[in-house]
Amino acid sequence: MPNENNGWASAHVDLLLESYTQLTGSVLYEGALTGAGRARAIFTADFALLSHGLGDDPLFNYANQCALDLFELDWPQLLATPSRESAESANQAARERFMQSVAEKGFASNYSGVRISHSGRRFTINNATVWNVGDAVGVFRGQAATFASWAGID
Repeated sequence: MPNENNGWASAHVDLLLESYTQLTGSVLYEGALTGAGRARAIFTADFALLSHGLGDDPLFNYANQCALDLFELDWPQLLATPSRESAESANQAARERFMQSVAEKGFASNYSGVRISHSGRRFTINNATVWNVGDAVGVFRGQAATFASWAGID
């Protein structure tokens, strides 16, 4: 779990932020902090940020506290959760098509969709940006998403 002892996962957060800026032309974090200070600010931010790695059924590999709370996951649960499980079974095929489109185009903005927490609570995410995560030499490392607007579904 990102914390003071591991620099708030600053290397991974840097990768997410740099990929976001490179692909979207926008800045996700506008503060003056860098390194572990910036990663801590992102971890405690009031918007959701999460990412998954590679593979046929990629697992989540990062979430800030806002995303952990929203999806009702602790850190060990997050790392064991395939990202597809953030959508209900009935919506997973549509989510997969959307994620494939992001893989091909690099990013997508203004995405909205229904998601589900670990306990089964349904909610909509609004105006999300989803993007490919690549390292400094352009090697694809996974995908990430951020959003600041969501609402529960009764």
